[in-house]
Amino acid sequence: MAFELRELLGKAADIQVVSESEWFQFVPSNPWVAVNWRTADQVRVHLPKTFAKLKIGFNASGAKRIDPAANTVHLGDGGQLNYDYLVIATGPKLAFDEIEGLGPQANTNSMLRRWVREPSEKWEAFCKDPGPMVVGAVQGASCYGPAYEYAMLAVTELRRRKIRDRVPITFVTPEPYIGHLGLGGVGDTKGLLESTMRDRDIKWITNAKIDRITPEGVEATEVNEDGSPKKAHKLPSKYTMFIPAFRGVDCLKGEDGKWIEGLTNPRGFVLADKHQRNPKYPNIFSVGVCVAIPPYEATPLAVGMPKTGYMIESMVTATAHNIGDLVAGKAPTHVPTWNAVCLADFGDSGVAFIALPQIPPRNVNWSGRGYWVHLAKIGFEKYFLNKVRNGSSEPGYERFLMKTIGVERLKRTARGCLETA
Repeated sequence: MAFELRELLGKAADIQVVSESEWFQFVPSNPWVAVNWRTADQVRVHLPKTFAKLKIGFNASGAKRIDPAANTVHLGDGGQLNYDYLVIATGPKLAFDEIEGLGPQANTNSMLRRWVREPSEKWEAFCKDPGPMVVGAVQGASCYGPAYEYAMLAVTELRRRKIRDRVPITFVTPEPYIGHLGLGGVGDTKGLLESTMRDRDIKWITNAKIDRITPEGVEATEVNEDGSPKKAHKLPSKYTMFIPAFRGVDCLKGEDGKWIEGLTNPRGFVLADKHQRNPKYPNIFSVGVCVAIPPYEATPLAVGMPKTGYMIESMVTATAHNIGDLVAGKAPTHVPTWNAVCLADFGDSGVAFIALPQIPPRNVNWSGRGYWVHLAKIGFEKYFLNKVRNGSSEPGYERFLMKTIGVERLKRTARGCLETA
């Protein structure tokens, strides 16, 4: 977001970034870190040098509280920043506390946190003394791809270590079927993922509500289409990895400890119109996982809408252009496409999908698999980390390549012009 604003607004704009860390970590690589195919240092970039090069202010003490009425961000170090325009790009808070035994401080591992050294260390201990394994997502989760990715990567690594036969694996998810992904599926993700899980001897339970997680295993209730209990499961597990549900971050609460009215929904996600702009506070924009998006469809259990990488980049581009409009004294006109291009690596294969747009009905609805996905994700990891090091958002050749395959960040009208609704 900061890089794109600098590119569009030029050197005259005073751009400040507030983060809870001096490091950017490429979260899509976390499943590799968790099975020790990468170290944390290999998938992160130290930000101060990059921001200094672009003359972007940077504070790594975090945002303690936002005061939208006063146009102020209160910082973790006791200071404050005043703003003309604010972009909230915090990501979510991981809601481990909502289920007994969930979280790295309890009985499960997490690969969505910034640092994933703990699960990689626990993984090594597990491989020395293997046993049953449970992977999946809890009810209310909105990020399913990494769960599938991790389960498949685990199989590949266990086979390499010649201990796969000692690790029964069960995949547990609130999705109504395998490959739903919170999107109603993309192309044949149902068939592709079911086939891959059968090939890898992974059992699965869908429509599953996690009741409790203990050091010995997972207690879950499988439900019927109307949400009523169907079957209770007690799954032994020596290594458990679950994607938690998300909620908004604490700095979006007022001094009374409640979510700021008009800024967020009841779960703390930031309200935004089609221009990524908050309806109540028109100088506040939001991008990424912190944005409030309703579920795609009603399901027996809560299944959230994922915010995927390219979808978020389209939010960023639209926001940058809309702030540019406001600075120029014009009304915001740019609308993100919310297109999705995703790569899920399984170590020796992988699944990719393109959804244009991410939310149905779609103009493009494609999925495929093969070893090329593994190679493509390795290449993308190196490319994206290099973009962050260089302070680049979307180089011209990337824009040309994506446009060639019909993937763009900004919406166009039926006549092919950028939408300016």
